[in-house]
Amino acid sequence: MEIFFTSTLLVAVAEIGDKTMLLAILLATRFKKPIPVIAGIFTATIANHALAAWAGSALASIFMSDTFGYVVAIGFILMAAWTLVPDKVDDDIKVVSQGGAFIATTIAFFVVEMGDKTQVATIALGAQYHTVWAVAAGTTIGMMIANVPAVYLGEKLVAKISLRTVHIVAAVMFLLLGLWQLWELSNCA
Repeated sequence: MEIFFTSTLLVAVAEIGDKTMLLAILLATRFKKPIPVIAGIFTATIANHALAAWAGSALASIFMSDTFGYVVAIGFILMAAWTLVPDKVDDDIKVVSQGGAFIATTIAFFVVEMGDKTQVATIALGAQYHTVWAVAAGTTIGMMIANVPAVYLGEKLVAKISLRTVHIVAAVMFLLLGLWQLWELSNCA
C-alpha cells in the first residue's frame, strides 16, 4: 500500500497546474459533459500509466545495477526542477470532437500525457518499486484526484489555488524521493 499511496500523492500534487489538467479544463468547457470527459481521462490515464509503470519496471529489471539506481535517483531530482517550470496547453493541440466527448478526451489525454511530467514520474516510480499494478493504480488515482475537480470547477479552481506553491510542494516531493533513493543506494554499497 505504501507504493500505491506514494504514487497517488506524488502524481496528485504534480498534476496540479500541469498541461493535462489544463486540457481537462479545456475539454470540460468545450463539451459541457463532465461524466464522459472524466471517463475519457480515466481510460487514457490507466492505459498510459500502466504502460509507463511497466516500462520503468522492465528497464529496471534489464539494468539491475547500482548505476541504474543512481540514474533513477537523478531522474527524480531532475523531475523536481522540471516541476517548477509552469505548463500551458499547447496552442496547436486539436481536439477532434466527432467521436464525442469520451473518445475525444481519451485520445487527446493519451497523446498529451506522452512525455509529460506525470508519465515520466510513473516510469521512474515503476523503475523504483517494480510493482506495475500499484504504481499504475496509484498514479491514475492521483491524476483523477487532480483532474476531476478541474472538470467540475474549471478555471474557478485554478484561480483559487496558488499553482506556484503546489509546484514547489511537488518539486520538494520529487527531490526527497531522489535523495531517499541516493541514500538507500549509498547504504547498500
